[in-house]
Amino acid sequence: MEITENEIARIVFESGLQIHKVLGPGLLESAYEECLYFDLVNAGLKVKKQKSLPLIYKEIKLDAGYRVDFLIENKVIVEIKSIETLHPIHTAQVLTYLKLSECKLALLINFNVSLFKEGVKRIILGSL
Repeated sequence: MEITENEIARIVFESGLQIHKVLGPGLLESAYEECLYFDLVNAGLKVKKQKSLPLIYKEIKLDAGYRVDFLIENKVIVEIKSIETLHPIHTAQVLTYLKLSECKLALLINFNVSLFKEGVKRIILGSL
């Protein structure tokens, strides 16, 4: 049976919440990325880490160096931050990743918050 975007998002959220409870805020983004990758793979998900996304414009394909932190089951993008505040540019970045990947759902997660749920932003392109 195929897993849905919403089920993937739930697993990512629960894993992120557990990591945040254990480690807390203030670590480097790479630490959270490795821990989340470990948990998601152990949950049985197919996760591509630092997946490159080419930019295609008309007949031109550019390997422009765009990389998503995680592409899960070829359906959901996860972008991880460990910063003071998420800004609109971070949302714009994730929307661009959704367009380039043709995925519909992304989670933008900032681990540098006191309460984990305040650091998670669900971004939808089109409808699920």
